[in-house]
Amino acid sequence: MEQKDVWQDQAKAKALSVEMKNKEDEFIFWEEIKKNIENLEEEKDLLDSLSVGPQHAADGYAPSLQDMQIWHKEVEETLEKLRKKEFLLTFNGQNDHSDAVLTIKSGAGGTDAQDWAEMLFKMYLRYCERKGFQATILDRAAGKEAGIKSAELQVKGNYAFGFLRGEHGIHRLVRLSPFNVAKTRETSFASVEVVPLIPDVKLEISEKDLKIDTFRAGGPGGQHVNTTSSAVRITHLPTNITVVCQNERSQLQNKQLALQILKAKVFQKQAEDRQKNISDLKGERKEAAFGHQIRSYVLHPYTLVKDHRTGFSVSDVNKVLDGEIDEFIKSYLEWNIAQKEKQ
Repeated sequence: MEQKDVWQDQAKAKALSVEMKNKEDEFIFWEEIKKNIENLEEEKDLLDSLSVGPQHAADGYAPSLQDMQIWHKEVEETLEKLRKKEFLLTFNGQNDHSDAVLTIKSGAGGTDAQDWAEMLFKMYLRYCERKGFQATILDRAAGKEAGIKSAELQVKGNYAFGFLRGEHGIHRLVRLSPFNVAKTRETSFASVEVVPLIPDVKLEISEKDLKIDTFRAGGPGGQHVNTTSSAVRITHLPTNITVVCQNERSQLQNKQLALQILKAKVFQKQAEDRQKNISDLKGERKEAAFGHQIRSYVLHPYTLVKDHRTGFSVSDVNKVLDGEIDEFIKSYLEWNIAQKEKQ
């Protein structure tokens, strides 16, 4: 970072800044843990010395119950910090530390599925808010009657991809449909795709393989409607992978970000094609329909959210849909490690 020409390449400089900040935070964490443990050891020695012999109690130096409770509380707080750090050891993938791009698409189920896709979209926005991740909406295609056909989020934060990669797959909803007069029990599906956003991905894409369209960025109307064609859609013709970006202020910025995301998705697909197995980065592509779901969300006739890979389940669906999915993510990461050990 001290090199004079470092800021000539803005993207590389920003990536270096993030890396340096992460390393500084890591160093500070362990320095504080070390200091905490040393202080706790000193306090324990002092408490032990004051507890020896009745003469200390008579002199008024015996540690009180409150002193012991305070010390135990400080020990537990330090242990909890270490438990959270230990959890990060489950992030053993090559790109787990990266930012992520999360794409949600409605599947089988018509209007119910589009409404379900929007429910998932909101769930992930709430999750990112809870985690302190920066979530930026890159594209959002509204459904005809309700919900969304698709949406794409750029998620920035330490280990964003590591946390979210297990969310890739088909998500199934069972509920009484609000979109038909009979209010019958309906099942609908949505797919979630997660890829790491790697700034320096080594992939060359020929210009002739790209179809680039520009259009006016959509919005709710009024002052939010863009009067210039700043939104960009890029299609990779050999794979038919399409990326839309309309969040940035200028067409050039949208094009650069869309191309970066496109490279990440093409790179991902190439890795899957080579491996012909479940990728370390995301699972198999499967149709968003019956039999392929990774997780079910049941709202009727009972309430339950169950991950079909790990078996983990909770009955409070509302909390899950409000973004409280940490336990599902943790159980997936632990299950994934166990699966690799079996292999």
